[in-house]
Amino acid sequence: MRIGNRDFQTSGHTYVMGILNVTPDSFSDGGRWNHMDDALFHAQRMIEEGADILDIGGESTRPGGYTRISDEEEISRVAPVIEALKKRFDSPISGDTYKSGVASAAIAAGADLINDIWGLKADKKMAEVIAKAKLPSCLMHNRETMDYNNFLEDVVSDLQETLNIAKKAGISKDTIILDPGVGFAKNYEQNLAITNHLEVLDTLGCPVLLGTSRKSMIGLTLDLPSDQREEGTMVTTVWAVQKGCMFVRVHNVQANVRAIKMAEALLKN
Repeated sequence: MRIGNRDFQTSGHTYVMGILNVTPDSFSDGGRWNHMDDALFHAQRMIEEGADILDIGGESTRPGGYTRISDEEEISRVAPVIEALKKRFDSPISGDTYKSGVASAAIAAGADLINDIWGLKADKKMAEVIAKAKLPSCLMHNRETMDYNNFLEDVVSDLQETLNIAKKAGISKDTIILDPGVGFAKNYEQNLAITNHLEVLDTLGCPVLLGTSRKSMIGLTLDLPSDQREEGTMVTTVWAVQKGCMFVRVHNVQANVRAIKMAEALLKN
């Protein structure tokens, strides 16, 4: 899969997406990188540590409640950072948004991929924006309620609906990455279940991104606050390697790059 100026294998290796939140209120690192110099410094550090792509988000979407901001405010946060990153670094850039207007601005600023936590379902114009730009996308499982009949089957069915929307809009299936949405519209046991059974997504025919970094599933398991969940995150990263995920989305790039390298060495032996 071509993302920006780089070709990525869709199987056989797990890549690292580094998280860069330019927000004041993200659950793990809110306020740390929402000034340009700080954001650029952190981006450079993640690239040096081995990040394969950087994911830039301008609105906190943490489970448990967040403040929705206007398109204009979100654009003012992310577009200048994306432009600055593209001028200074060679890394592919992902725009983390579920709003078509923000996605359009991110693409104009140089984003190479759109990461939509609502799987094209929150904004009916999002699929059209992605299709017109002919960009790859990461589409996540999410829903308004947690009213499941058969949890794993329903997750697959919901993601199939996302793929149907994408197809109708003219988005090529070979440009889509799917995210099971750990931490979104799922309780603790359901988060464990979908992480444990990532293979249920194989029937959908798209590569998978796993995003568990510092999330509540880890916090509840280990009884630890968000800034003490690195070991738990690394375990889920190794699990993602074993399950054949294309990407993991993480805060601590260096630790997870090392975990992937070790896990892949064992699997290939």
